[in-house]
Amino acid sequence: MTDLLRYQRAPLQARDPLWLRIGAAAPLRIGSVVPEVAHALALASFEAGWCIHAFSRPDATLATLAQTLRERGLLGAWRDELLPVHAESEGVQLGEPVGRIERAAVRALGIATRAVHLHGVSASLREDEPHRVWVQLRSLDKANDPGLWDTLMGGMVSAADTLEQALARETWEEAGLRLDALHDVAHAGVLEIRKPSDVASGVGYTVERIDWYRCTVPAGIEPINQDGEVERFELVSPDRVRADVAAGRYTLEAALILAPDLVQPAG
Repeated sequence: MTDLLRYQRAPLQARDPLWLRIGAAAPLRIGSVVPEVAHALALASFEAGWCIHAFSRPDATLATLAQTLRERGLLGAWRDELLPVHAESEGVQLGEPVGRIERAAVRALGIATRAVHLHGVSASLREDEPHRVWVQLRSLDKANDPGLWDTLMGGMVSAADTLEQALARETWEEAGLRLDALHDVAHAGVLEIRKPSDVASGVGYTVERIDWYRCTVPAGIEPINQDGEVERFELVSPDRVRADVAAGRYTLEAALILAPDLVQPAG
């Protein structure tokens, strides 16, 4: 059974449900907004929340809303990357995407996103030798968590990706590694995060499901960044990871994913 870990912090300010009505169909809940965002977008009130009205293909409407938020200074860095928008019930995403929206807008609209992480360990040369952990130092100009340590790979699942495609693409772009060159690649757990967003000018909220995988990086293979978003990689001991997590040098997501390797040895 896949391990499930949840991390939740309340929003910094009250948020109302955000709905999407496509044509004459019943509205679908897709996220949440603060009143400032709802008024900036001139949204219609609906069931103690706010509603976006779109035609049969809502992507154009969602793109216009994202651009409006950008012009009002209510977004983080514009990414030119589309993420899927799902209907949800009690925080659970339902079925196929109902639309796509610019990545920079998802936090301001409280739209749930998906991500993948890869936790890479070294191949031990001796049975009595503990494994070490491959970690990356995020680039100093990253939009989120610049200069913090992270797992071997972490990235978003875009509107064009399946989960498996995102895993393969991000592993190559961030670490220059092909999955078939790694050993024992396996789905290891799910991390669900709800917390105030550090971007989106204080009006954002992060709702994210992270599927994380574990692998062994064979001896003689080293990660090499391909997209300029990683300062460097290091192969470190669990003790080093433990100390750096305690000092606040890791992203929240990485600290939670690496937690099993931070357990003090018995005795």
